[in-house]
Amino acid sequence: MDTGRSEIAERYRRRADAFEATVAAVGEEGWGRPSPCAEWDARDVVRHVVDMHSVMLRPYGRQPTPADVDADPLTAFRTARADVEAVLDDPDLAGQVTESPAGTMPGADMVDRVVSEDMVLHRWDLARATGQDDTIDPAELERMWPALQEIPDVMRVPGAFGPGVTVFGPVVEVPDDAPLQHRALGLLGRDPAWRPPAG
Repeated sequence: MDTGRSEIAERYRRRADAFEATVAAVGEEGWGRPSPCAEWDARDVVRHVVDMHSVMLRPYGRQPTPADVDADPLTAFRTARADVEAVLDDPDLAGQVTESPAGTMPGADMVDRVVSEDMVLHRWDLARATGQDDTIDPAELERMWPALQEIPDVMRVPGAFGPGVTVFGPVVEVPDDAPLQHRALGLLGRDPAWRPPAG
């Protein structure tokens, strides 16, 4: 595996580890809590991440390993990440050029730009919904910030990556002097002030 692909795989695993730890910390009573994503509860956040992992397999004609988010969100995520890691760990698949709404690129780059970064955002969603520490790694924010300012319009189009899939919502206006995490969340279509209803 070349250096670039190795870095992508390592970055994916780091982000997946963080997301998995957040999923693992949700108590059974927490799965029905509302999330910052309109009409989604905490379980739906995991369902979306699992679904996006399935999208990463489509260019290869692969089907996701069966898993049930309703029955066991943690196992479902672990299963989905194993499917994507199998692609990243295969030099031929990782380097295979694929077509995506974000353009033509090697499969590993598609994983990096879509589902890998998606987990950073949705870890915040899940943590905020379930009362966990929702701090985004400052190094992640610094790395992602330039690209966040240039998110293609297609990434905000519902269904661009498949039926029912929306990558980013409309921009939420945040003051220019707000903390970087708040500004990043605004560009990612999140209101950084959102809190789940009390009770």
